[in-house]
Amino acid sequence: MKTAFLFPGQGAQYVGMGFDFAECFPEAKNVFKQAENALDSAFVDIIFNGPEEKLKLTRYTQPAILTASHAIYTVLQKSGISPDAVAGLSLGEYTALVAAGSISFEDALPLVQKRGIFMQDAVAPGEGTMVAIMGLSQYKVEEICSTAAEIGTVSPANYNCPGQIVISGNMEAVHRAIDLAGKAGAKKITELKVSAPFHCSLLKPVEEKLEDELRKIKINKPVMPIIFNVSAAYADQPDMIKDNLVRQVSNPILWEQSIKKLIDSGIKRFISLGPGNSLARLMKRIAPQLKTISIEKPEDLEKVNN
Repeated sequence: MKTAFLFPGQGAQYVGMGFDFAECFPEAKNVFKQAENALDSAFVDIIFNGPEEKLKLTRYTQPAILTASHAIYTVLQKSGISPDAVAGLSLGEYTALVAAGSISFEDALPLVQKRGIFMQDAVAPGEGTMVAIMGLSQYKVEEICSTAAEIGTVSPANYNCPGQIVISGNMEAVHRAIDLAGKAGAKKITELKVSAPFHCSLLKPVEEKLEDELRKIKINKPVMPIIFNVSAAYADQPDMIKDNLVRQVSNPILWEQSIKKLIDSGIKRFISLGPGNSLARLMKRIAPQLKTISIEKPEDLEKVNN
């Protein structure tokens, strides 16, 4: 059965993630050791013991999720379980690239930490936000954003699944969009606990800084197919990979479209690796007929062979 591995993005983090894997599997423990060496000795302690307020800081969150997800991936790899394709949501795209051998884990850690700092610094605290809108069509949400954008920046940021789209922008315009979405009959509107309005034009200044960092590391041709957020298409050339990573910062995440592309490519089973089960929940909305597994704890590994 053709299988794709999926890797989560920012927001999935929690104190203690990956600890059970580090305790049970030497290869996972080694991943956390590598992370300590690449960043600093206190980094893994923040992942395992908190405090939560520190883990929530983007500069720690992004490399922490990468580390926890990659640790689980190494366990499956050691067990002989390999994917036919990979994909990651936003930050998770970097974990997917590490899994595909395109970027080394040691290079990816400081890269995503700097990415997090750049994204955090692009917009002053309290000036931007992100909101998930449930129950409206893609067309309607885009229309609402277009109207609300008359007073500021707001646009779709994540096309997560049918009936769920996240919008992003500055406070005034997003709150105008919330009002319009409520009047249009949205079933649920949830403001996300994020530190910046990701994946919108307010983060355009990040692109040049991230591009400079990407020039410093080696990007290889991936050893397995990987689909990218901004295009919902495969790419395997290093220059194209860099371009996709740069554009991803200020452009919407086409997650639903990416999953459908994987399905069209013959993928029949999806395995989410890393903290949280948000990707598995989205899969149930996108393709409920297909098997989806979420691996977050060692006991979840039993699901792979069932």
